[in-house]
Amino acid sequence: MNYYVKADKFFYPYETKKGGYLAITDGKFGKWTEEAPAGAEVIDYSGHNIAPGLVDTHIHGFHDFDVMDDDINGLLTTMSEGLLSIGVTSFFPSTLTADHEVLKHICEEVGNHYQEAKGAKIQGIFFEGPYFTEKHKGAQNPKYMTDPSIDEFHSWQTAAKGMLKKIAVAPERDGVDEFIRVVTSEGVSVALGHSNASYEQAVRGIEAGADTWVHTYNGMSPLNHRQPGMVGAAFDTPNTYAELICDGHHVHPAACEVLLKEKGADHVLLVTDSMRAAGMPEGGHYMLGEFPVVVKDGAVRLVSDGNLAASLLTLNVAVKNVVDWGIATPEEAVMMATLTAAISAKIDDVCGQIKVGHDADFIVLDPDMSLAATYLDGVKRYEA
Repeated sequence: MNYYVKADKFFYPYETKKGGYLAITDGKFGKWTEEAPAGAEVIDYSGHNIAPGLVDTHIHGFHDFDVMDDDINGLLTTMSEGLLSIGVTSFFPSTLTADHEVLKHICEEVGNHYQEAKGAKIQGIFFEGPYFTEKHKGAQNPKYMTDPSIDEFHSWQTAAKGMLKKIAVAPERDGVDEFIRVVTSEGVSVALGHSNASYEQAVRGIEAGADTWVHTYNGMSPLNHRQPGMVGAAFDTPNTYAELICDGHHVHPAACEVLLKEKGADHVLLVTDSMRAAGMPEGGHYMLGEFPVVVKDGAVRLVSDGNLAASLLTLNVAVKNVVDWGIATPEEAVMMATLTAAISAKIDDVCGQIKVGHDADFIVLDPDMSLAATYLDGVKRYEA
């Protein structure tokens, strides 16, 4: 199916093309032109803007499904298809700290079947743990936390057929520097989080090859004028990428703005960290991994202590929030949820940008940044 898309704006990686037409050829992006050829089929989205499909590299669940259910059919259908309704066309199913054999089985299932996803494309797996420490454990189970093992990681990676693309670790764990050096040399992105590391320990992890901060501000030692902590290290390492949950619960909008001013939209990536209650009616009790949680007032909290546990955020809402809060332009908001996210996870060669030859995965946005439609491989799969 070959056609042209007409719209008011097209959000390209580092520029916005105003007006004109974008060619879609055999499910791939073609060139942008000021005029469409005579007789060409045109899909008219005048009054709307076109952006790349959103990329969520840290998402645990959606629509009453969670990656830790270890149910490949649910992942390939319920979660993958459901994500199209919020504009996500590429994602990393994300695990929690859990029994290490369960994690291996999830790797095996995803590695064998990821190409069968019915909707949003599985571009890799993100392991949020288990190499964390207890002080800032959040909803992670310390029972399964251990020092990093290169051999164990390789067993997971073999099971995943190379799809384990991102892993988070606490930089103060024994052996972590060597672990980071080895796995980053193999093309894996290493993130730092759920940690009480000092500023110096965090920077050492970056020097070893880590380059991402897990949900910045949350689950890490805070910034203090005498002990800068992990938050201080995130601010002070300009070539690293900072995940940010912009739901208004995890991070105050003013703190989001501070991080954006410090690192820029090309080094801050919007993530959801969402769990199974995302996309579901509010209210009720759910399980997050092995922990009961309650959903109330737009947030997910542990029943045990009331602490925040993952989120209900969807990535299209995060994009709209940062614009509505006045802390990012539409172009910056889109970049943080597409190209920056893809670059941080080393998948920008297949998604995250409108580029000739890339799969035509794109979204249609209203002027107020609300989602109007989602296209996958050039085919409309969702309309608001």
